[in-house]
Amino acid sequence: MQKPNNLPGPLAVAPFTIDMARASGVTIGRLRRQDVVHVSRGLYRPSDWNFELEAAARALSAVSPGAWISHVTAARLRCQLLPPWLADSTELHLSKPRALPSVRRKGTLGHTVLAAEDEIESTDGIRISTRSRTWLDLSRRLSVRELVCMGDQLIRIPRVDFEGRTEPYDTVEGLRTLVARHPNLQGIVRARQALDLMRVGSDSAPESLLRLAMADAGLPEPGLQVALRADDATSPSADLGYRHRRLAVQYDGGHHLGDAQVLIDRRRDKAFESAGWTVLVVNKDDLADEFQRTIGKIKRALRTGWVDHSFASGFADAG
Repeated sequence: MQKPNNLPGPLAVAPFTIDMARASGVTIGRLRRQDVVHVSRGLYRPSDWNFELEAAARALSAVSPGAWISHVTAARLRCQLLPPWLADSTELHLSKPRALPSVRRKGTLGHTVLAAEDEIESTDGIRISTRSRTWLDLSRRLSVRELVCMGDQLIRIPRVDFEGRTEPYDTVEGLRTLVARHPNLQGIVRARQALDLMRVGSDSAPESLLRLAMADAGLPEPGLQVALRADDATSPSADLGYRHRRLAVQYDGGHHLGDAQVLIDRRRDKAFESAGWTVLVVNKDDLADEFQRTIGKIKRALRTGWVDHSFASGFADAG
């Protein structure tokens, strides 16, 4: 039998609101005991609770009518691509419209913003900014490169077998419309710059960063997800490549280290090589030096062999 002094089950394992406590028959006096911590106005948690972002955000959303979870917190809850220095952030961000008083809660980073109705949604009981609005909100904090990586993930074509969806979260045109709504937002210049650099087809942050490094080096823009056989949906593909030069560039991340994936990658690369392509395989060590060695290899590969003159004109200044 449960002891009378114990908190009801849901209140004993996660943060809760004063309304939740009352609905469970818990009195104000009971909330003053040592096993309960008063977090901020109308919000409590068990004293032995170990921080968990979703539970904290859920309670914060419940106790903040008219507001929504945003910025880094929203990105983390949606598993959006954040730079390593923010990937494990425990920050709690809450946004409110200008019609409501500013957020003044201990442990909460508050924002007063202008947002359209379609920039906010409810997901699993949490009122939260959309992925695209979250990207825009973070433009004041992230670099252009980081925004490109995050944005590339919004517009990439998903793999239905792995992700259970067929449509991207947004499009470049959709993001441009969003940006145009908020011309005075802090960071809007970086958002516009990032939009000009985003491309459909970068399936990971390293692929985006490699593409940006190639652009900085003056290389022609590569194709993305370049199929060996252009009209064959089952054809192996290269992460980046130049079809005219038969040059394929593959970024093999950590998930490529498993035995099964290694065999798949070998077959993929062998197929390209058998068709006369040069295959360059890039990994985290190349990422660590900002792809400087990789850029040199790509330049050397592009200088050799047959030259298509229309393509070469774009490479004239690549060094």
